Amino acid sequence: MRVSDLFIYPLKSARAIALPAADVDAYGLPGDRRAMITDAEGYFITQRELPDLARIEIRPEAGAFRLLMQGKPDISVPPPRPDIRMDVSVWKSAVSAAVADAESNRQLSEWLGREVRLVFFDGQARRTANAEWAGEGTPVSFTDGYQILVTTTGSLQALNDDLAAHGEGSVGMERFRPNIVIDTDEAWPEDRWAAIEIAGIRFDLVKPCSRCIMTTQDQLTGSRDVDNPMPAMGRIRMSADRRVPGPLFGWNVTPRGTGRITIGDTVKIVEERPEGWALKVRARG
Repeated sequence: MRVSDLFIYPLKSARAIALPAADVDAYGLPGDRRAMITDAEGYFITQRELPDLARIEIRPEAGAFRLLMQGKPDISVPPPRPDIRMDVSVWKSAVSAAVADAESNRQLSEWLGREVRLVFFDGQARRTANAEWAGEGTPVSFTDGYQILVTTTGSLQALNDDLAAHGEGSVGMERFRPNIVIDTDEAWPEDRWAAIEIAGIRFDLVKPCSRCIMTTQDQLTGSRDVDNPMPAMGRIRMSADRRVPGPLFGWNVTPRGTGRITIGDTVKIVEERPEGWALKVRARG
């Protein structure tokens, strides 16, 4: 097994950046989900509520950021001042974040047709993952909950095989917004992996990822008038464990070391979960 793709999402819920290689630190892949859009009160906004976020591209530049959206003038965002901050919320987590300048927020609000704020996870920001799954004091940025999301090509193929068998089209891996994609012949082997090793770094698979409406949206346009993976996930990937309800695809992963990984790196299984993950059996007939 080898790493086939690497991605970061510098602006939460906006477009991905594909990488040939990536460093790994305690937060995951540097640059991933370090910026986020919130409402005026500081509550995070994603494609779940605002599909147009899929149309936004963020380009890190020397000490600054540039936002791009087709049909709109670019927004050049200067480095945020660490003393201009607001408390923001990601699910149940409260984070002190640096806030973009007023002009950038004004332009971004015009783009999206509502009042928003662009905020940054800077050196003063602090947030930790759920200790029940990732262990005490495990740092995270603006991700939904954990540092890294891993998916496998074999599992995507199995999902698309089920979609095709029901005449429901097919979907690409971008719908699931992974950080690390592993090339596998087998479907769903990740359910049995407790830990893997890439380039000498251990990655613990701590919790399967339950999926939402974002998987039904085109990741370039935000359109929901596209092939939908939810029916197939409902048939073959419904969790039977109440701790993680709903359809599952991919695993949340916590790195236990630092280093650098590259597309083509070998993936080794270093610890297994023989029982896998409990799934609901769909009634037939």
